[in-house]
Amino acid sequence: MVAQDGNSGTQLRTVRIYDTSKAEVVPLKPLNPPRVYMFACGITPYKPSHIGHARAAVIYDVVARLLRHLGYHVFYMTNITDIEDKIIKAATEEGVDWRIVAERNFSLYIKAMEKMGVISPNLYPRSTDFVPEIIEQIKTIIKNGHAYESEGDVYFDVASFPSFGSLSGQRIEKLEVGSRSEENTKKRAPEDFTLWKQERIGPRWESPWSMGRPGWHIEDTAMTVTLFGPRYDIHGGGLELKFPHHEAEIAQAESATGQHPLASIWMHNNMLNMHGEKMSKSLGNVLSIDDAFKIVSPQVLRFYVLSAHYRSVLDYLGPDSMTEAKRSYETLQSAYAKLNAFSNDRFKGKFPKEWKAPNGNAHYVLTWKEWIDLAYDTLPRDLEKNAGDKVEETMLSALCEDFQVREATSSLFTWGPEMGKALAERGLSMSDDDLLSLWRPYILAQRVLGYFLEEGPAASADVAPLVDVALKARARARARGDYAESDKIRQELASAGIVVEDSAAGPKWKVKQ
Repeated sequence: MVAQDGNSGTQLRTVRIYDTSKAEVVPLKPLNPPRVYMFACGITPYKPSHIGHARAAVIYDVVARLLRHLGYHVFYMTNITDIEDKIIKAATEEGVDWRIVAERNFSLYIKAMEKMGVISPNLYPRSTDFVPEIIEQIKTIIKNGHAYESEGDVYFDVASFPSFGSLSGQRIEKLEVGSRSEENTKKRAPEDFTLWKQERIGPRWESPWSMGRPGWHIEDTAMTVTLFGPRYDIHGGGLELKFPHHEAEIAQAESATGQHPLASIWMHNNMLNMHGEKMSKSLGNVLSIDDAFKIVSPQVLRFYVLSAHYRSVLDYLGPDSMTEAKRSYETLQSAYAKLNAFSNDRFKGKFPKEWKAPNGNAHYVLTWKEWIDLAYDTLPRDLEKNAGDKVEETMLSALCEDFQVREATSSLFTWGPEMGKALAERGLSMSDDDLLSLWRPYILAQRVLGYFLEEGPAASADVAPLVDVALKARARARARGDYAESDKIRQELASAGIVVEDSAAGPKWKVKQ
């Protein structure tokens, strides 16, 4: 089956992904093409997030970016486990409400992700927002004979679900007893896991069984079944979650809905280790994202966490790991800057200019960068004639074959000198089509890999809110078709020393040096 674009009826390019449940690379076949529902396990914000969390976030950001680039309609959510033993423990030690700990660390995480260009998630649902749905799902699982109540707690009856362990190939006897909770004697079998646990103190909710709170595993399936339905396309998460967490998700959801499989494809990213050991907040061997930002910029950190294939281990060996990535990224950035400077000279005096839509119903005032973006989307590629088109196709082929980012980036390194040679040989007389071809690999890298994004405004914190207000006003003007007003706002910002540049990721700004 090939996905169809719902608007045009055209075929969408096939993407092949390693499916853990099948132990092989398989084509993505959306249940309702071209729509793709994707869920990835998110953070538990009891401490500031580390670069292992950043790696996972960037990996699934690239997955969603690529699918959207190819024309798939992606709804991507990644959850926030905002109620958990470790959060409660951290709050107790600090002497504050548990919500303060969760929200503070979640806020830090979101700000870090914004700096790193993680723009793909449509939704960050919190576990505590889905307590009613969790309770209803537990009721259904009990009704269907797959769970039981015991002294105010509710447990999933693993023996009632014969396929438990099929995702990971593990036997149920190896299940960690009381994973994420204290071992107790209320269970019928050691491998049975908690759906609801009674609590006499701390955060708790009323339920048919007791005042208490949900178990860890049930939080995710209550969200996905509620928002996606009983089946969806892609489930992502760290390799360490495959057993028992993802096995528990499958057992819960399929026991509640009676439909199989929960997810068509199970993606698992490998670990980011520190000197050969798993990076873990609980172990303390972590490099926080903010501390990593003290070593390199957010863009370089993004480049670093993408430097190994997502199914391979990435081993952090100290600051030298980052500085090596910085040197490599600066090589790419230098080539990009050269093409950017050349294009500024090439189009000097020709932009801004008007562009009329083919149907004649709308017109736009474009900068040269906006024109390049528009031409990239609308003009056909010529793989026989244009070297840049060929490189872009090589990069796309690598990305569509299980997201081979390293191979795509390698093509970009090779392209830099070739692009520079073309600029030197053809000069400012180069045709628009030829220049567009030089840009194609860089536009793909920007849109899908998230490279070449602005590092953030250089203005003071006092100026930033005012610029944001102006940009929102500009966006509203563009939305209603008032492009004269939009350009006026840009010009007024420029007069104040604020340079605005539009990109596929939205408007970026910086202080004119």
